Amino acid sequence: MEAAEHVLCYLRATWNETNTYTRGSRRVNELWGWVDADWAGDTDTRRSHTARGYILMMNGPPIPWKSRRQDNASLSTSDAKFVAGSQAAHEVVYLRETLRDFGYPQSTATDIFEDNLACIAMSENPVCQKFSRHIDIRRYFVRELVKAGIVKLIPLRTHKMVADALTKSLPSPAFIAHHKVMLRQVPFSVKFLGGCLTSRMST
Repeated sequence: MEAAEHVLCYLRATWNETNTYTRGSRRVNELWGWVDADWAGDTDTRRSHTARGYILMMNGPPIPWKSRRQDNASLSTSDAKFVAGSQAAHEVVYLRETLRDFGYPQSTATDIFEDNLACIAMSENPVCQKFSRHIDIRRYFVRELVKAGIVKLIPLRTHKMVADALTKSLPSPAFIAHHKVMLRQVPFSVKFLGGCLTSRMST
């Protein structure tokens, strides 16, 4: 009964919140997103929880987002985040193909914001380091996507990682802040991502 009450309370408090898509965005018809994972967050199995690593955005709020437990136990934070990034890349490839079929091909790599520098380094380094050899070879296809210019992992400070709302229990202020960004109710995503995009174009 308590669960039902919580659901009803949530619905009552959010009845007027909706996803509104618009081409007025700075990144018109451009796919981008966030990916995150915790490490060994499930106290029973010690498996890392991932947002299936991702929230993917286009022309406003999210298109797909998902949160689920990883299939295997990860041995480090970067391992967990690299697996999450690989799962997000699967979805990116599918969506890019779908957008191309609809006449909206993605001309640049899809930016995925990630708060773990080791994970980003693994996505760009073709050498199999001794600390990452245990990661299933299937996960390494994300490197091929980075090399081909299909996906690019972009560093982002942890406190700005919106996907945190899908991977761990957050204090109410942090959750509310991330929720507002997902609904594009605050200018953070436009300002911050616009700055990142300008920086990339100038390099």
